[in-house]
Amino acid sequence: MTQAGEDEPPASAEAVQADRATDDREPLSAEHETGDDLGTPGPRLSRRAPYLVGFLGGLGLLSAIALGNAVWSIRGVLVQILVAFFIAAGLNPSVKFFERRGMRRSWAVLTVIVTVLVALALFLVAFVPVMTDQVRAISQSAPDWLDSLQRSRRIQKLNDDYQIIDKIREYVTGGDFVSSIFGGALGVGLAVLGALANTFVITVMTLYFLAGLDPAKGALYRLAPASRRERVSKLGDRVIEGIGGYVSGAFIVALCAGLSSLVFLFIVGMGDYAVALAFVVALLDVIPMIGATLGAVIVCAIAFATDVQTGVIAVIFYVVYQQVENYLIYPRVMSKSVDVPGVVTVIAALVGAGLMGVVGALLAIPTAAALLMLMREVFVRQQDQS
Repeated sequence: MTQAGEDEPPASAEAVQADRATDDREPLSAEHETGDDLGTPGPRLSRRAPYLVGFLGGLGLLSAIALGNAVWSIRGVLVQILVAFFIAAGLNPSVKFFERRGMRRSWAVLTVIVTVLVALALFLVAFVPVMTDQVRAISQSAPDWLDSLQRSRRIQKLNDDYQIIDKIREYVTGGDFVSSIFGGALGVGLAVLGALANTFVITVMTLYFLAGLDPAKGALYRLAPASRRERVSKLGDRVIEGIGGYVSGAFIVALCAGLSSLVFLFIVGMGDYAVALAFVVALLDVIPMIGATLGAVIVCAIAFATDVQTGVIAVIFYVVYQQVENYLIYPRVMSKSVDVPGVVTVIAALVGAGLMGVVGALLAIPTAAALLMLMREVFVRQQDQS
């Protein structure tokens, strides 16, 4: 017979150490094993418990409301930042132009900034006094224009029924119609100070955006995963190029409208109001869809009040010019910037105007173009590959 221990394999070193550690531990008492000292532990709280779900949901709702209120309270600052970014994107093609000519980025940015500031200074010095005089002349001539309009039988009948012209004459000749728009003399001063402050803030932020556009883009692109960073960079660059192309193109189109109106008004003998009216046409032409029509209506109304023949010529001129702008100038200027269907343009402009007024209408089209490009390049391409 063999010994009992000969059939058993030798224990490993790890098993021996485990047995020793087990032997060294003190045995648990019966109270620790059963938990009779503190009671039997109950089941864990379920994450789907109604109270817990409602509590966390309430915290989330309160956080969302607080965040929404914070964003709403700084909406003015956000609009300034958005406008400054769009202006910087519109000036970036000019910086790229100088860079392609061999100029460093810093010197190109400095050249563009100095050029813009000099152009603004020249505009303020040369045109603002003339525009002020012409606006005063328009306000002084308004009663005579109303008298000439009142000679029409149809307008006379409307005035007899509703006193429209009498109310306009009283409002214009009262001398304080500008003050009443802004809430009195104090309101005028506050409005001017607010406009100057907003202009200064937007100008400073535009300079910062323009100077640090490439580093800012690089920092944002690094937030994307390394496997998708190249594609994100290309899509982001295309979006910024599209926005910049639209902003600079809109400025060029508005400049063409203003200069053509200036030349036309001098030719037809309305040089006393040419600079002010041309500036109004250029400013309104930036607004999508209705801006050019509003500017033309203002000029044609004053032209009719001055002389019927001049008014007819003005109507013909603006009808022809808007066709040239819509089918010749605008497509060529915007051919490399935005690609937005007409119905999307209308919807985007209406939504932007409803959310942010004129600023929203101005920024709606490039935003819609960027969203459409991202949808085509990301979502539609994924759907085609699925």
